[in-house]
Amino acid sequence: MGLISPILQALQTEGYTTPTPIQAQAIPQILAGKDLLGCAQTGTGKTAAFAIPILQLLEQHRLEEHKKGSNNNGIKVLILTPTRELAIQIDESFGAYGKNLRNRHTVIFGGVNQHSQVLSLQRGLDIVIATPGRLLDLMNQGYVHLNHLTTFVLDEADRMLDMGFVNDVKRIITKIPAKRQTLFFSATMPNDIQQLANSILTDPAIVQVSPVSSTADTIQQKLFYVDKNNKKDLLFHLLKDPAINSALVFTRTKHGANKVAEHLVRMGIETQAIHGNKSQNARQEALNNFKSGRNRVLVATDIASRGIDIDELSHVINFELPNIPETYVHRIGRTGRAGFNGIAFSFCDPEEKEFLRDIHKVIGKQIPIESGHPFAMDPATPSVPPPKQNNNQPFRSGGYNRNNTSNSGNRSTNNSNSNNSNSRRRY
Repeated sequence: MGLISPILQALQTEGYTTPTPIQAQAIPQILAGKDLLGCAQTGTGKTAAFAIPILQLLEQHRLEEHKKGSNNNGIKVLILTPTRELAIQIDESFGAYGKNLRNRHTVIFGGVNQHSQVLSLQRGLDIVIATPGRLLDLMNQGYVHLNHLTTFVLDEADRMLDMGFVNDVKRIITKIPAKRQTLFFSATMPNDIQQLANSILTDPAIVQVSPVSSTADTIQQKLFYVDKNNKKDLLFHLLKDPAINSALVFTRTKHGANKVAEHLVRMGIETQAIHGNKSQNARQEALNNFKSGRNRVLVATDIASRGIDIDELSHVINFELPNIPETYVHRIGRTGRAGFNGIAFSFCDPEEKEFLRDIHKVIGKQIPIESGHPFAMDPATPSVPPPKQNNNQPFRSGGYNRNNTSNSGNRSTNNSNSNNSNSRRRY
């Protein structure tokens, strides 16, 4: 693919041999200096698709400057991403692919003291991977200057919209040079995201390697009809199977994540929870313990659905179905990655049948029903109407709001993230 030797050596160290479809299509376009619109489901190798060519372009630029005797210490690459977990993951990828190059990169996100981030900025950086809120804060304080920027990457654009970051993104875009290369990635392409892409891209190459909101063929899906009160017992029953060597369990709410994790710990299963109320250190510790195998189970809210990258994650379990059908695709996409097979279990109680119908509509198929378990419920059990919202109280995203969930094509994006309705800048 025309990659330079230091990058090829790093990829060999990482065990990479053959590019994924999005890498094969995107890397030549980016190396040619084209803007790019990439639509690909999670787990397709998207980070490498932009990180590898960016590193090569930076190295070429550095050599050209060296010949001229010039030295530009300004930030040249900015990558915006919705969550701190994903920012850390991208930063690790740049470190791995660029281990044989002299580039400087760091992550910027909220929820932690800014001191170390400011020190990194003051020392000089080539690449900044950031969440929008903290980046804007540091820009306003005069610590971040983007006038030398040559490449701008907007990653997980649809998630940015879900989490209410689009206005922050637009403010940042007004501060960067108009003459730049822009790379725009999104797992789905609703109208709002398409309009944003059209406003910031110039004659882009278009890469779409999978149907929008499709699920990977490497993931075996199973549906468990179960009464709400029996979900914890069903989860413990399934986890008795030693074939489940690692399980990422999703709930809609932070409180639910804590309850499930506490129950599993009481039953003797090594488990931690990760969600927006946890400190950054606690979240990173839980993630590290899960990745290292110290904990067999990680219970998460949707903040983690695109920020966990574990090639050999065996199972994803939807303890509660998401109230946004596209989120189902992102959740189960945490397994079946990098050529490995994965299994996704989903629990459905009568209150969630409406969510299930929306999921089936989005993925274009019915999830096979698994009835051979001790807590099986008749699928014909009537749906239970979601409880009414108290209009005098703030909406708790992740509960049942008929106005936002009864029509999958007419949802309010303000409530689509189950954890961040009151604290979006934290991520």
